[in-house]
Amino acid sequence: MTAPERSSDRVGVHMPEAVSASLAARVRADTILGIRRQRSAADERMERAETWLRIAVPGMLAGFLLCLLAVITLHLRLQHAEAVRTAHVEIEGLARLTAAAFGESNLVGDAARTSAQDRLHALMPAGAQGGRQVFVAGRDDRIVAAYPAPIRLPSTLTAVLGPDQAIGALAESAGAMIMRLADGAEVIAAVHSLPNNSGQVAVIRPVAHVTAAWWERLCTLAVLFGATTLVVAGIGTAYTLQSRRARASDRVCEEVRRRLDTALGRGRCGLWDWDIPRGEIFWSDSMYAMLGYPAEKGLLSFGDVNDLVHPDDGDLYSLARQLAATDSTIDHEFRMRGASGDWIWLRTRAEIVHDEADGSRHLVGIAVDVTEQRRLAESNATADMRLRDAVEAISEAFVLWDDANRLVLCNSKFRDLHALSAEDAQPGRRYADIMGRGVLPPVRREVPDIGRVSPQDHAFSARTLEVELTDGRWLQVSERRTKDGGYVSVGTDITGLKRQQEKLVVSERELLATVKDLKRSRRALEIQTHQLAELAEQHLDQKAKAEIANQAKSEFLANMSHELRTPLNAIMGFADLMENEVYGRLGDARYVGYCQDIQESGTYLLSVIDDILHMARIEAKRVSLDRREIAAVNAVRDAVKLVELAAQSKGVALRVEMQPNLRLLADERALIQILGNVLQNAVKFTPSGGRVLVRGRSCGTFIHLFVEDSGIGIPKSALDKIGKPFEQVENNLTRSHRGSGLGLAIARSTAELHGGSLRIRSDIGVGTIVMVRLPAPTPERLAALTRPGAEATLDSLRLASGATQRPDGRAAAAG
Repeated sequence: MTAPERSSDRVGVHMPEAVSASLAARVRADTILGIRRQRSAADERMERAETWLRIAVPGMLAGFLLCLLAVITLHLRLQHAEAVRTAHVEIEGLARLTAAAFGESNLVGDAARTSAQDRLHALMPAGAQGGRQVFVAGRDDRIVAAYPAPIRLPSTLTAVLGPDQAIGALAESAGAMIMRLADGAEVIAAVHSLPNNSGQVAVIRPVAHVTAAWWERLCTLAVLFGATTLVVAGIGTAYTLQSRRARASDRVCEEVRRRLDTALGRGRCGLWDWDIPRGEIFWSDSMYAMLGYPAEKGLLSFGDVNDLVHPDDGDLYSLARQLAATDSTIDHEFRMRGASGDWIWLRTRAEIVHDEADGSRHLVGIAVDVTEQRRLAESNATADMRLRDAVEAISEAFVLWDDANRLVLCNSKFRDLHALSAEDAQPGRRYADIMGRGVLPPVRREVPDIGRVSPQDHAFSARTLEVELTDGRWLQVSERRTKDGGYVSVGTDITGLKRQQEKLVVSERELLATVKDLKRSRRALEIQTHQLAELAEQHLDQKAKAEIANQAKSEFLANMSHELRTPLNAIMGFADLMENEVYGRLGDARYVGYCQDIQESGTYLLSVIDDILHMARIEAKRVSLDRREIAAVNAVRDAVKLVELAAQSKGVALRVEMQPNLRLLADERALIQILGNVLQNAVKFTPSGGRVLVRGRSCGTFIHLFVEDSGIGIPKSALDKIGKPFEQVENNLTRSHRGSGLGLAIARSTAELHGGSLRIRSDIGVGTIVMVRLPAPTPERLAALTRPGAEATLDSLRLASGATQRPDGRAAAAG
């Protein structure tokens, strides 16, 4: 069994081991970002009852206060009733004793009254006043004695008790009762009659005096109850606040953990907390998600994690020994097996943290998924190697500097030109340092004579120099700024070209000298005449040869078309047979792709051959047009269908805006070919997300069809050559789009055969507008079609409508 298989088996044993889901969830909940919460059985029971306690404790405190209030209220009511009852008994007894003491005394006369007052004062013990009032009245209801003695004695007992009170009539049968006196005071009163109805004794005590002590106890208990309420309310408030703070802290802790897990998950990171002494490792939920495992465990064992590490990337045992020796940080990249079985590259950064609670050491850090970075680095390295190989393979001296004038890339031709070794031309070195180590090639002269340009000169964007070396060689140095501010230079050996140019200059000089000699000398007029006749004959011969060559070219193109089509049909047919595997499977699946490439290349080659043949027929004036009145909308719709699939595959939007009822006088097939070629170019050079718009407008006796795109655009310098056969904006070294360069040439020539024209307007980075001008079906033109010599008549109508002839022979619209 291989090492990865053994690792996979161990993962199957340790990772989903038989642990119940509830236990795993509880263990993981007790671990917050690697910090384990120590809890006893009593804490767990209290935690389970916490929800009920949060409601019960405030309720119990409120119940306690209510019960205390009820007890105090009941106690005070009983004391009040007891005080009133005691006052009733006391007043009743005092009235009875006073009436018995007076007996049948004579209460008539001043002497009797004085004697009654003295007797009453003698009967009352010292300090027994307590707010009590005792009145002794005679038979005539007049008061004869009172205690305590008032300053002014009331006249009658009825005046004291009030005329509406029945206690005077009922006397002792009424007993003691609460009543309200004539002055409004609430009192407890008792009236007893003297023997033989000789008078009455009334004892009065205000209720306020009776309940004075009770009110003092009421105030004391109210103060005590208020203090108790404040203490209990403070305790309940503190408990509630503490409970809320505890719940808020739990929520904050959980929210912090959730947000941290979210941030780590979005960043493809995982949190590690390695308890080194216990050999336990905590993983965040994002770490489980990154590897694809379910987060079932709160803490993982050392062996669980070590079994997931790739055997070629070391193990955790050696890392643990290293950390045990020194408290250091780690920055390590390694692979771990995911749940799908794939290896995931992780970069771990961590450091030692000491736990203040138990003094243990923890390795705390994060693990980042760098799988894509590793793949990108490998891809960049491969691309860089291919680029260097390609640069090394070209025949020119090539060098590239960055915006800080440091070397990026050069080939061996550049090093040989400046006598540099591979160690001298190390990437990253500055221009002055490298050129100081090398030897500049001895220069005899430069054309133009503007001096050697160095990368330090930021005033130019592109220039070309021709340099003659002392050994006779010529170099063409092309220097250009890159988009990022860098600098690229390419040196091409043009010695052969320069020597040919020199020979041409010498030949031109000799010819000029010969002409001058002929002008100066008139002696050989007959010889010159003979020479002119010979030249005329040579001209006729050359003309005949040119016509023969043109005919040979046409025949050659026709023969080559036949000769190329026959093998191409066989190649494409056999490629189709092999792609469809008619006679059996090819074996490797890549052969099917190769067959598709053969078919695509053959189809492209056939289209190029057709374009060349069509262009040759146009130049030989062998193209005949079937002009008739057609609807512009139908032709545009058919042309758009030719490029719809290509536009959809590139994500380019196609839109048509045509004026209604536009009619053209044209060959329908030729018109579709013109618009198809223009639309193909527009879609080809429009990037993804761009747009191509086809518009049609009437302009006098002509119809203008516009094809607008938001593509890369055409430089102003290249607009003049666009539309000529085999002319393209991109050269062989910079072209990124394939094509023969005949599409616009065929479109322009075909439009001119119709008596119209093709014009182009473009801006770099903005887009291109191509206008196709074609004649409208006027009555004169329609009538000319029905007469003999219709083509010549139409040409004359075209010229009469404002078309002019350009110097190169093509028709151009006036204005």
